[in-house]
Amino acid sequence: MPRVPSTSPATGLPTHSSFIHTIDSQFVDNAGRTLLMRGVNLSGSSKAPVGRPSYMLDGFWENAQAGGESFVGRPLNLDDGSADVHLARLSGWGFNLLRFPITWEALEHKGPGKYDQEFMAYTVRVLQKCREYGFRVYMDPHQDTVRHLTWSRFSGGSGAPYWTLAACGVDPRNITATQAAILHSEYPHPQETDPAKLPAMLWSTNYGRLISQTVFTLFYAGRDFAPHCIIDGQNIQDYLQSHYIEAVGQLADCIHETDPTLFDDCVIGWDSMNEPFEGLVGWDDLNQNPQKQGTTLKKGTHPTPAQNFRLGMGKAQTVENWSFGSLGPSRDGTITIDPKGCKVWGVADGESPDGVNDHWGWRRDTTRWLLGSCIWALHGVWDIETGFVNRPEYFRYHPTTGVEVEFISDYWRPHFVAYARRIRKAHPEAIMFVQPPVFAQPPSIEEETLKGRCAYTGHYYDGLTLITRHWNWFNADALGLLRGKYSSTLQAVKIGESAIRRSLQQQMEMLKDDAKILGSYPAVIGEIGIPYDMDGKRSYGWTDGGKYKGNYSRQEKALDASLNGCDGDNALNWTMWTYCPDHSHDWGDGWNMEDLSIWSPDDLQDSQDQAIDLDSEARLDNIPNGGSQIHLLGDVSRVTTAPGDHNPRKNQTHVYPTSDAMSIKKGNGILAGWDPNPYHFLTNGARAPRAFCRPWPRKIIGTPKNIFFDLKKAHFRLVVTVSAEDKPNLCALEEADPATEIYVPLVHYAVDQWLPEDQRKSGRNCMNMSSSATQSDRKVSKACKAAETSSIASDSESAITISTVHPACRAILEKNMVDVDISASSGRWSIEGQVLKWWYDVPSPGEPDREYVIEVRRRGGVIKAKENRREWIKQFCSDFCSIM
Repeated sequence: MPRVPSTSPATGLPTHSSFIHTIDSQFVDNAGRTLLMRGVNLSGSSKAPVGRPSYMLDGFWENAQAGGESFVGRPLNLDDGSADVHLARLSGWGFNLLRFPITWEALEHKGPGKYDQEFMAYTVRVLQKCREYGFRVYMDPHQDTVRHLTWSRFSGGSGAPYWTLAACGVDPRNITATQAAILHSEYPHPQETDPAKLPAMLWSTNYGRLISQTVFTLFYAGRDFAPHCIIDGQNIQDYLQSHYIEAVGQLADCIHETDPTLFDDCVIGWDSMNEPFEGLVGWDDLNQNPQKQGTTLKKGTHPTPAQNFRLGMGKAQTVENWSFGSLGPSRDGTITIDPKGCKVWGVADGESPDGVNDHWGWRRDTTRWLLGSCIWALHGVWDIETGFVNRPEYFRYHPTTGVEVEFISDYWRPHFVAYARRIRKAHPEAIMFVQPPVFAQPPSIEEETLKGRCAYTGHYYDGLTLITRHWNWFNADALGLLRGKYSSTLQAVKIGESAIRRSLQQQMEMLKDDAKILGSYPAVIGEIGIPYDMDGKRSYGWTDGGKYKGNYSRQEKALDASLNGCDGDNALNWTMWTYCPDHSHDWGDGWNMEDLSIWSPDDLQDSQDQAIDLDSEARLDNIPNGGSQIHLLGDVSRVTTAPGDHNPRKNQTHVYPTSDAMSIKKGNGILAGWDPNPYHFLTNGARAPRAFCRPWPRKIIGTPKNIFFDLKKAHFRLVVTVSAEDKPNLCALEEADPATEIYVPLVHYAVDQWLPEDQRKSGRNCMNMSSSATQSDRKVSKACKAAETSSIASDSESAITISTVHPACRAILEKNMVDVDISASSGRWSIEGQVLKWWYDVPSPGEPDREYVIEVRRRGGVIKAKENRREWIKQFCSDFCSIM
């Protein structure tokens, strides 16, 4: 590791003790230790305002046209104490990095240039709370594009404000009729909605529909391909980009002006636009869809761009229909889409003949931009009367120069440079997280823009598992296919779990290597995760008579395989998608039936291993200084519809958890799943926690050479390489004796005392352990005794107060929790809470590099998950009975 500079490469100012460097392809602290940053996206719920899930149609259009709704409350409720519980849980899971999605809509929903100052101030408060729990954060201006490709909540996704569609000349009310996009709230028809039946991942086909193809083309390349589209004296590209960049810049300004200490101590950087999409830029032939394997998700209706143009003008079209099975997409006949004369072009709010929009405040140049007509017809791409495409290669070549265009270098990179320039006006030391289109390699970017403060952030999902909602015994190297690694699809197929896991590690290695295009910068997998509603929501008890309720063993296998891909020689940083405090089994993450949250209030259980009774809800009297009581309510809001005929609870009356997942269990106060027993607290409501609560080195003297974790055996092995240059700079750090620090999760290594009785092995209590302690010296710690007392006290009828939530959450993270066998090739070690500190010698100058190994196992043997035992027994009985 090169010596860490004492001044910032971006500003030349001296670095402080908590400064994070991006050098030698790693995150590095100011003492020179390698940092491995892992965590979660907080939160997928931030795609929509509180209480406005994507299936809800009532007031949807009316509120949008009136200026939208506030996003205050996303991602956490700061007024009831639940934010502390959620953040304590995330910290207890070992996470040290949060990706923080915010949408353009949340910042500028009221209209062009009208910023939601209340939401920005609220966001500062949330970030301050994140800092209290030691998190580093990178901000994510979230648009749902490649994985969902839909631009805005009002075109089936999330991200941009409603008024941006009107600015592009679109009437969103006719999107569904023309199938210009799939909207969850209007599925399948606005007059006959049944949003619970939205097929899995159908919305992600929106990238092959008119709205996404058009609006992203305008956003990135409107100057070249839509020169007639002038609004407020600017081309539509400049109009949209300038508003987007300034909206995010306004948030950065607000943080700087309100609490500048948040920068670098907590907020370390800013992601570029989430999953950018090229629209039609570079499209070979508008009469055809790409044939190259892996370039499109074929599911449901699959029109060509030319057919989209005609549909947008109200003309019926017969299009291909596709289904997606375990072996991939297959053609399933054709379907005729008839808009019945409805056109997607036009502004629902109306404009005067001279182009003035009194409602949103802009003036459109009507001399060349005629509302009510397809803008691509206005540019001569196709003829409305005949439907004939005059210029099928229009988007492949630059209209003026005739040179073939390349989206990333020609259009994405200039946008990123402008965005980075604006962010650094408010946050000079910002690490710019570079995110090109999914699976695409980044372009080279000048150091004048990166300034030595950069990270590459690609996304990765196991596509077959995500789309089929099933953990399959085979898979395919999707990234290798896209990158031309194979001459045929069959070569990319991987059979068996071992082959799948190797393939995932190889794909992650490819993404990690992409960072080298930018320079010696670290790589972060910004999104990675799996669906939890696998196999017809089997784990929710919706199949097989409910016998698999609470069994997440299949999800555990799938998630372990993906995260294992980030281990090994890759030693990658990542932030999983996602953590939703208001997740529900019925509606998932509350957005387009997506269901990837790693925790759910619907999975909370009481001490008898039964689901928590939500017949009573809780709230807090909102007293600013805290100390208010949680009360039981008698007037609970009830919902009587449960989605899907397959749901055994259909037509029963439910109580949905509140947006902050706060509930009361009879006789025992529960705030967002709070429990003074740390094992219960960190596992209750968690879904497949053994997969994501995995041991890993958070701070390393040297560099990690290999990270290995066998989930079934709870066996962890770390190999580090140390050179003379890795000697910590003690003057640059507040720690007196810095060590390599390894997160040792309670989920795998808990002392018996915290476990349910039927999972205990030896009755062994919590130990104060270090490499210098003998077996006879180890005694039950005072922290454990205090925790036992706290646990007993919690069974009383006394109410929880806000004033006690924060100290309790912080204290639970400091308990001695794990019981481990440590084998180290050299050095000494000690355990503090869930952190293993390891010290070893660093070579002197001139000495060769050294390699050290440490292994961790649980002394009492592997903690067997109840659900896995039940799964094995039921599977055995089923197979045995079949044989008999």
